[in-house]
Amino acid sequence: MRVTTSQAAITNKPDERVRRISPWRGLLNRPEFGSIAGTVLVFVLFGIFAGGSGMFNLDGVMSWAQVAAYLGIIAVGACVLMIAGEFDLSIGSMIGFAGMMVAVPAMFLGWPVWASVLFAFAGCMALGWLNGYLVVRTRLPSFIVTLAFMFILRGLTLVLSTYFSNSTIVGGVGDKLGADPVVHALFQGSTFHRLFAWLAHAGLIDKLPNGEPVVNGVPKVLFWWLAMAGWAGFMLSRTRFGNWVFIVGGDNNTAKNAGIPVNRVKISLFVFTAFCACLFGVLQVADVGSAAADRGVQKEFEAIIAAVIGGTLLTGGYGSVLGACFGALIFGVVQVGISFTSIDSDWYRVFLGAMLLLAVLFNHYIRSHAGRSHAGRSHAGTGK
Repeated sequence: MRVTTSQAAITNKPDERVRRISPWRGLLNRPEFGSIAGTVLVFVLFGIFAGGSGMFNLDGVMSWAQVAAYLGIIAVGACVLMIAGEFDLSIGSMIGFAGMMVAVPAMFLGWPVWASVLFAFAGCMALGWLNGYLVVRTRLPSFIVTLAFMFILRGLTLVLSTYFSNSTIVGGVGDKLGADPVVHALFQGSTFHRLFAWLAHAGLIDKLPNGEPVVNGVPKVLFWWLAMAGWAGFMLSRTRFGNWVFIVGGDNNTAKNAGIPVNRVKISLFVFTAFCACLFGVLQVADVGSAAADRGVQKEFEAIIAAVIGGTLLTGGYGSVLGACFGALIFGVVQVGISFTSIDSDWYRVFLGAMLLLAVLFNHYIRSHAGRSHAGRSHAGTGK
């Protein structure tokens, strides 16, 4: 059998699948690259303008890390759901609703605190299931369905608070939570008190005039953030369900033709997002000591922005939990860091909008550049 020169050249051409990729191109192909670069830039800027203000002292670090952790919890849920091609705009309202579901039964109905907390998680996850069920059954955009629930839950929160307490705030919940050892251990305050006291006594960290450490421990919200991010990251990268999430977000029809239970995947992720929102609400009530009807306002947009800054595409099928966490970290640093500078805090929202726009443009550039490169290699490989 004769083999022509062109056929031999094609035959001897290196396999495209095993070609070497430069480290720089490998970084650009990582969805979290933009958020990591943005985090470095933010730290450099605040290091210049607020380096000597105490922002990077231990108490300052704990302050912006705690803000980042709260947002990071719901950003993880929003990120995973967006990878599957859906949105949940009811996250913010569910935070306030979850807090009221903890406070009202415990303060006015005589429930044990642990039962109120379980009731809040069960109720929010049921609402998440309902969100997902309506989306997959009616085929309505999740934007519309969850927008409706955003208003419904915010209204229900106001109704509950005014009916039982004749106010938009229910106080005294923190004492109730602190009296339950299990709830207190899981959600309230900080941990590693003895370690920080020893560090202060040894002169390794600053202490107050009374000898107590300036920081009593690590806020528990930070551990919950790490737990949620670790679980979601493992699920996406190491499990079959994680592969399903990416396929469902990339192409719904392809996923169905491959036998993937698309509806079950999406409903499960709506439930997980609701769990993250409820966790935020419970931790906030435990930290502040009260529930308020206006808690969580606009948090749904901040969670989505954090996910987009982290490289998650609005069209689905592509994203990174690690990137969403770095996006949340940027939020925390900027939100708290502005107070350590002479910059007007009103510029915070301007910064968020600018970061969102830059992240979308950057992600669009990277994806389109990768697409052109792939198309060019494909044409070269076929000899066209």
